[in-house]
Amino acid sequence: MTNEFSPQASASGLPIAALLAELGGQLLVGNPGQCIDHPAHPDQPAAVNAQSMLFAESASALAQALAARPGLVVTASALADPAILNPANPTPATQTTAALPPQVAVVVAEQPRLWFAQAAHRLRPSLPSEGIHPAAVVATDAVLAADVTVGACAVVGSGVRIGARTRVDAGVVLEPGVIVGSDCHLRPRVVVYSGTTLGNRVHVHAGAVLGADGFGYVRDRRTGRYTQFPQQGTLHIEDDVEIGANSTVDRGALAETRIARGTKLDNLVHIGHNCTIGEDVVMASLCGISGSSSIGNGAILAGQVGIGDHVTIGPGVILGGQAGVLSGKTVTTTGTVLWGTPARPLRQYLRELATLTRLARKPAQAREE
Repeated sequence: MTNEFSPQASASGLPIAALLAELGGQLLVGNPGQCIDHPAHPDQPAAVNAQSMLFAESASALAQALAARPGLVVTASALADPAILNPANPTPATQTTAALPPQVAVVVAEQPRLWFAQAAHRLRPSLPSEGIHPAAVVATDAVLAADVTVGACAVVGSGVRIGARTRVDAGVVLEPGVIVGSDCHLRPRVVVYSGTTLGNRVHVHAGAVLGADGFGYVRDRRTGRYTQFPQQGTLHIEDDVEIGANSTVDRGALAETRIARGTKLDNLVHIGHNCTIGEDVVMASLCGISGSSSIGNGAILAGQVGIGDHVTIGPGVILGGQAGVLSGKTVTTTGTVLWGTPARPLRQYLRELATLTRLARKPAQAREE
């Protein structure tokens, strides 16, 4: 492994044909060999040029995107067909495309926003390996792949294992025995406690703490004093998980806390000990999950959702902002947003709220009668 610290590599574009080969879609207009190197937005004209990419999911957005003259516009076939393939039939979009500059290519995809996001991910330049910074502290028995980057003032403890192409930024602390997979990125000041395993392509943002002790105590009924219940379990984070800034995930008490593949946590999310979070779960900021709860695959938790201990949230459940689930409860309702505390279907919640509002407006004398 090199010990030299080198600067970030410059961006490099990809031809439209390469993006189509990997992501699918159909090129309606334009040169497949044209290179695209960054995503942009039509409201920021300074960033839009012949190498930029925009997306459009409505007729008005398509007209705006084409007028901005980027290198590539990604849209749905239902929008692009009348505008591009049949210019003789005038529509609001065709008025913009009549004088379409030759550098503007148009790609249609089943899910334009998804295509755009996936393309943007591929256009992001890969950061080169920068080796171990001279100010980093790495244990002599730590096992690091040859192309791992360790930033200034990072601490890599005894027995730590880090996979290929992983980046450990400045000030990160990996306690003894931590395992980190390949292509991970731990942002500055992340702390990972012993007993934690991270899979591949895990992205942890600044200030997150993984594997800390859970909040578990036993109260002496005679004296009222608390003794910590053993917090000696493990934390396993599977592949493709992203954890937001200043979020915290506790280790298991005697067993395991697990976050399954593809789950995304926003900033300031807390996961308690012994929790099991399924695949492709999304949690917005300020969610709190108490100990020994489980969240099913594909569940969506909006901001400030609170989950009590020993709760079961089924697959595909959607909890709206500030919804609460009481300890020990099971929620399996799918197909509708749940709201309020205790969480119930949004329509029911709104009916109850309207009823309370009407009662509150009645004169005091009528209420007394």
